[in-house]
Amino acid sequence: MVTEAVVLAGGFGTRLRSVLSDLPKPMAPVNGLPFLHYVFLHLKKHGIENVVLSVGYMADKIEAYFGDEYLGIKVKYAIEQEPLGTGGGIRLGMELCSTEHVLAMNGDTLFEVPLTELFNKHLSDLPEATLALRKVEEGSRYGTIGLNANRIVAFREKSPDFTGAQLINGGVYVLQRSKFLKLTEHLKAFSIEHDYYGKYASKLTFNGLAYDSYFIDIGIPEDYARAQEELKGL
Repeated sequence: MVTEAVVLAGGFGTRLRSVLSDLPKPMAPVNGLPFLHYVFLHLKKHGIENVVLSVGYMADKIEAYFGDEYLGIKVKYAIEQEPLGTGGGIRLGMELCSTEHVLAMNGDTLFEVPLTELFNKHLSDLPEATLALRKVEEGSRYGTIGLNANRIVAFREKSPDFTGAQLINGGVYVLQRSKFLKLTEHLKAFSIEHDYYGKYASKLTFNGLAYDSYFIDIGIPEDYARAQEELKGL
């Protein structure tokens, strides 16, 4: 079973400053609750028992709200003294985990992947990582993923060459913790996309499963406003 998750929650929310002046981005209120609450709901639904929040900017506000347990999930905090990027933030959180296969995801997006299915496939195949991929109608706006069966064979930079329906990285991963820690450095800032997946794509096995599940990123005011409507009643 996958029972631990690392959630990146250190974002500044620069593009939300006009509507969010004194809170870190994952704490942005959505219908009176922090956006991160909805992430916890999704994790609880799929059996996650322990969460490490990788925090930095205004970490005290996040810790004061979520404490050491939230919705029955035990919570720990990996505190960045300096921004460590997506890879460094996940690694800092992984250092507080104890199981071999750990979920990692962003705290300012909600991608309602059927996590139990993702976990089961990962534990069946045992690659170094299994990524949840999003289906998009127009791939030229994004970095895209090349897939052969379930094996990821390419992480492509954004390009007008890849138009039409494509697969992109959805920011939800199951990682083999020991391998990730071995191949990355403590307290070094790095991008998981470029400096782990891109760097080791030809040497390690990275699998991908494609989903068209609900997705929202509250990074810009328009999408933050959309979240207020779409997450009502959860």
